[in-house]
Amino acid sequence: MNLDFVLRTEIRKATDSLFGQPVDNLQIQPTNAEFEGSHTLVCFPLTKISKKDPEQTATAIGEYLVANSGIVSRFNVVKGFLNLVIADKAWVEVFKSIYSNKDFGLLPSNGKELMVEYSSPNTNKPLHLGHLRNNFLGYSVAEIYKALGYKVHKVQIINDRGIHICKSMAAWKLFGHGETPQSSGMKGDKLVGKYYVEFDKNHKAQMKELVDKGVSEADAEKQSPIMQLASDMLRKWEAKDAETLQLWKTMNGWVYEGFEKTYKRMGVDFEKLYYESNTYLLGKEEVLKGEEKGIFFKKEDGSVWIDLTSDGLDQKVLLRADGTSVYMTQDIGTAILRFKDFPKIEGQVYTVGNEQEYHFKVLFLILKKLGYQWAEKCYHLSYGMVDLPSGKMKSREGTVVDADDLMQEMADEAEKQTRELGKIEELNEQQIKDLSEMIGLGALKFFLLKVDPKKRMLFDPNESIQLLGHTGPFIQYTHARIRAIVRKAESMGVKPTESDLSQVTSLEDSERDGIFILNNYINKLNEAARDYSPAVIANFAFDLAKGYNQFYQSIPIFNETDAVKLKFRIAFSEVVADVLKKSMKLLGIQVPEKM
Repeated sequence: MNLDFVLRTEIRKATDSLFGQPVDNLQIQPTNAEFEGSHTLVCFPLTKISKKDPEQTATAIGEYLVANSGIVSRFNVVKGFLNLVIADKAWVEVFKSIYSNKDFGLLPSNGKELMVEYSSPNTNKPLHLGHLRNNFLGYSVAEIYKALGYKVHKVQIINDRGIHICKSMAAWKLFGHGETPQSSGMKGDKLVGKYYVEFDKNHKAQMKELVDKGVSEADAEKQSPIMQLASDMLRKWEAKDAETLQLWKTMNGWVYEGFEKTYKRMGVDFEKLYYESNTYLLGKEEVLKGEEKGIFFKKEDGSVWIDLTSDGLDQKVLLRADGTSVYMTQDIGTAILRFKDFPKIEGQVYTVGNEQEYHFKVLFLILKKLGYQWAEKCYHLSYGMVDLPSGKMKSREGTVVDADDLMQEMADEAEKQTRELGKIEELNEQQIKDLSEMIGLGALKFFLLKVDPKKRMLFDPNESIQLLGHTGPFIQYTHARIRAIVRKAESMGVKPTESDLSQVTSLEDSERDGIFILNNYINKLNEAARDYSPAVIANFAFDLAKGYNQFYQSIPIFNETDAVKLKFRIAFSEVVADVLKKSMKLLGIQVPEKM
């Protein structure tokens, strides 16, 4: 039973019978917590057809629904707001429809395709805390759209070329002495990141020497020997110098091996990888074509630009004076290539930090000016940076919060708390490790996803892993508690059927509230997709877990002597556990059977 649809149908019947006109555009919202009811009809817009004031209009509709609908038991009116109390038998029908649908929350294919890009790292350093939020957001958005029936293509663009890559290469060439991941015992991405930091340290020292000799800071930055070596490497790379290419391939290979291990632990995956080293050439071709058409222009130094001042933006360089590409160049090529590879996609979602908002505004506008109408289907999933209590991350100084280290710390803390709490006598050491990983990673993911993506956030590791509060472990523990209840019921031979549920005639407040939350799951899925916000699902899961705990505390399940009520409460518990598991899965979080 789709309660929202039935309620709207009954209200339309009411307006048709009372005022001679069925109204399609009804404003129905959740009832304010201080008033009785679950659904509120806003009656101010209906006064035009009722020819009554808002309160009289609301009262007339309320009385009609109680007398005729069969789903409204009573109502109250607050000014022009009609607060409706849904009858218990209607709530039971809603629950039965959810209970009988094993695919509840998973919509059939709608034939539409969507592409979601996330991660998109540089190959000069390991992944960090900011990448964790990026990956978790992109992966979750993709999973949400999949649940709504979309075919989703998960991709990333690997920024494997450019001056930043050459900085690590230059430092390794100067100071590496042939060091490898094998010889150092370091993960490949961490080894390359070590030399990126080494570059920065030496570059600053060399700049200081030049500035002390009277060179301007701007000139010193370019003239430092190590920067000149990196710039020379970039030119040689684009000229396909064999030695430079081989070093580039070797060091990038180290990074990819490291990334793969990190992604596996994160629990994210990709259908296709794009590489800037492949797509920037396509971007250069498009820029040169655009110059011929007069869309772009060349300056005296040979650099190619686009003038967007008439669009309220500024001028943007697309090719440097020496002919080398910029980020925008490769992003143009990547976007075009993706629509060629996947011509059926409805659009592309770019999961990138909010410091790049201007970049994507320019990118989408350039693509549109190049004649690609699908540019209007591109969306920048902009998200705020992640801070720790100690302050903002700074990768070049080597103080970055490493993703691998943070995930390990979360798993270690989860194991520590699990052992302190006890109740793990049945588990062997490997099972304890697996449970700790599940709890630690669940805590991390939930905390990073529960905040609206657009907001900058403070990540507090200690707060995130608490069993009580707005946390992942709270929801995981609730699921484990429910599964223990269901196992106990099964051992007692209590197995609910739809026939048992049909005999339920009344509900407790906490049961009614729980069904209301469950009934809203599909609406929350659509809201999360519309806003590209996994926070909607995270907060839904928390509300559902919190609601179940209120039910559990107020109603002693196994003390119930009425067999029908007992079976209903077991069925209710089963559904809550199932929906918790599904909603957490959309966030990339596993829930334990025991905890």
